[in-house]
Amino acid sequence: MGQNAVITGWGFYAPSRVVTNFDLEKIVDTSDDWITSRTGIKERRYAADGETTSTMSLRAGRMAMERARLRPQDLDLVIVATCSPDYIFPATACMVQDALGADRAGAFDIEAACTGFVSGIAVARGMIVSGTHQNALVIGAETLSRFLNWKDRSTCVLFADGAGAVVIEASNASVGIESAVLHSEGSKGELLMVAGGGAKHPASAKTMELGQHFITMAGGEVFKLAVKSMADAADPAPGEHPDHRRRGEAAPLPDGARLREHPEVRQHLGRIDPDRDVRGRRRGPAPPRRQGPACRVRRRLHLGRVSARVVWRARARPAEVDRRAREPAGRGSRRSGAPQLAVPR
Repeated sequence: MGQNAVITGWGFYAPSRVVTNFDLEKIVDTSDDWITSRTGIKERRYAADGETTSTMSLRAGRMAMERARLRPQDLDLVIVATCSPDYIFPATACMVQDALGADRAGAFDIEAACTGFVSGIAVARGMIVSGTHQNALVIGAETLSRFLNWKDRSTCVLFADGAGAVVIEASNASVGIESAVLHSEGSKGELLMVAGGGAKHPASAKTMELGQHFITMAGGEVFKLAVKSMADAADPAPGEHPDHRRRGEAAPLPDGARLREHPEVRQHLGRIDPDRDVRGRRRGPAPPRRQGPACRVRRRLHLGRVSARVVWRARARPAEVDRRAREPAGRGSRRSGAPQLAVPR
């Protein structure tokens, strides 16, 4: 059996500036009730002056590498998923690679909007499973508060700043990222976009006057497409048994920001009982913590014209997972210490 790609460390960075719905009430025609009922969002974080996508990526990446006990000089690859880079070039990933001191690592950016992070995981997994790389640092980071039109309440309440990161390493353990399923709707691009600043509409007085450097969104159409995409992506991944969900072996974890979409998705699927949780258990007091093999967990990310899904497999017992994850794959372990593998339960 070939080597698996295993997440061995994770990290995040959230700017210290908290902006609540009540704060936004003071600068735009909106209210806490309006925002909460449509998005589920109560607060968001904005980057401070001097903070950028690269600096937030660096903070999240360092945390992930510390948790994985992976040294910068042993890092093979840095991937940064962002649609708000510091510059068009150099790539934000190259700036992070330099700041980390990862002198031997390759680095590149992925621009795939809200599914950029999961696309980065898919790319890293492919490189590791193929044997060309032994590890990768994948970062998703955005500084979208600097692309907001404060006169457009449909967008300025949604987008904010922050970074998250994972370290993915090769392992002989029987756990790992089982598959990644990516979808896109390129024909719907105009529903959610920043029109100005690219090669088609380079920055000019006209693009500034037209507000083309701000995020624009057709909220109603994006909502409808997101519900459909979310339901379509809930179908089993290739090779999965269609009864996995009914047997409690799969649990969908949808994006928490779109609370209003979840009832629509359940209705669209037509097979999920709202009185039961995602494992098919009737809602009520939390059951005792289950012992034994870790269950299969499915993580999904969805946004409008793009949706993506990653499947994480963990079938061995936790003790066995920890032991086998420590076994090196390929050219051997190069960490400063043993990894700490978080097993989904």
